[in-house]
Amino acid sequence: MYSVRLWSVRHARGLEKFYSAFEKAFVALHPVWNWIGYERVEKPIAALEKVTKGFLFDCKMCGQCALSSTGMSCSMNCPKNIRNGPCGGVRANGHCEVKPEMRCVWVEGFAGSERMVEGKKAIRIVQLPVDRRLEGRSSWLKVARDKNPPPPKPASPVAAAPSATSSTPKAP
Repeated sequence: MYSVRLWSVRHARGLEKFYSAFEKAFVALHPVWNWIGYERVEKPIAALEKVTKGFLFDCKMCGQCALSSTGMSCSMNCPKNIRNGPCGGVRANGHCEVKPEMRCVWVEGFAGSERMVEGKKAIRIVQLPVDRRLEGRSSWLKVARDKNPPPPKPASPVAAAPSATSSTPKAP
């Protein structure tokens, strides 16, 4: 799988274009996901995502995919799980200090980002720490949910009415 992972980085631009179209289609299916229920489709979509991204990127299913911001090199493959650039222990030949047989995930990431249209800008975006509660969940469904937030609830007439137990001090 390591050779496929390196292939994905070398073809980051093509994968960026594919993912852009895929994301638009997947997000457009929000009414379908909502109708079926996001929790019901979570397991089969996560399984499909695991197979697909596992083959292409050695995906660890962190649930917060940042491949489009990391040159199509999954930062979760870093033995230290560093999400925002190399650790400083990169060997002179670009290999990892923990796994010397493997090139640094971030050296690959910067190379992949150079090939992408939005990659040079995207790799500079600071990634949030991994939320371990999302591990194993579909990041595709998370994107569809995040891009289609539920409409705001209308204000309750009770909440809008002045309260009888107001804490405003009364004049004596």
